[in-house]
Amino acid sequence: MTDDPSDVSPLVVGISGASGSGKSTFVRELIKMFPPDFVAVLSQDHYYKDLSNMTPAQRKEINFDHPDAIDFDLLIAHLESLKEGKAVLCPQYDFTQHTRTSQIHRLNPAPLIIVEGILVLAVESCRTLFDYSVFIDTPLDLCFIRRLQRDLKERARSLDSVIDQYLHSVRPMYLRFVAPGKHLADYIVIGMGDMTPAIKHVKKTIHLLFSRSL
Repeated sequence: MTDDPSDVSPLVVGISGASGSGKSTFVRELIKMFPPDFVAVLSQDHYYKDLSNMTPAQRKEINFDHPDAIDFDLLIAHLESLKEGKAVLCPQYDFTQHTRTSQIHRLNPAPLIIVEGILVLAVESCRTLFDYSVFIDTPLDLCFIRRLQRDLKERARSLDSVIDQYLHSVRPMYLRFVAPGKHLADYIVIGMGDMTPAIKHVKKTIHLLFSRSL
């Protein structure tokens, strides 16, 4: 595989798994194995629908683990633009307020496009755009611990609210929408312990897919 982005056609890799499964860590370490500017990461987390027209009480009633909470039309449009070699302006989301911020992030096209998020394999119109897909399979108790630590520290959540959301939406929606992605993915990674061998395997597979497209 050449290191010159102009010499290859874009390759799209989807990475899914439960909230707290280790997707972000996996993506971060995978990116390190490629040259600078070779990878563009499109994160589902940036595409939660803006709820600024709702009261804080109404926002708390939204099921954020259901595909309907995500603006997949915009995410897919941005993915298609990246595949066409066009830069996109990604929205930024404030998880403490459940609204989009005034900031935007310019994401430039790249030979390798990674689409990461809990529901990216659950929506067929998104999934069919992937050339290769990975599912991070992590025990749910570990996922819950990681999510609890993150929400308490980074999102100003209370312990009771995190537990209530997990029981009433996170876990049920995982079983309904996210878990089936395990059987749709091309490769399954155990999301605990040392993931380096799995990351190297995915890198090797990406190289093979690029070489076949030349």
